[in-house]
Amino acid sequence: MQTLTLANIYELQGLKEEALEIYKEILKKDTNNSDAKIAIRRLSGMRKKFLGVDTQMKEFFIKMDADIEFNEFERWLLKSWN
Repeated sequence: MQTLTLANIYELQGLKEEALEIYKEILKKDTNNSDAKIAIRRLSGMRKKFLGVDTQMKEFFIKMDADIEFNEFERWLLKSWN
């Protein structure tokens, strides 16, 4: 299932092409999805400033093992990309 969360995770892992493809698929299904539009611009190089990977949250993601941690990470992702 292709979701914004999965695409965000791919971005954090440095898999930008894979993330971009997911965002494009999401936008095909929902042409008004502003999150997908912003992400496509960001990954396509249209946005001048990209802050890169938050290494602390990347490590947190790698070591997650509980639902509460996943929920915390997902909230951070949503906040970070807005």
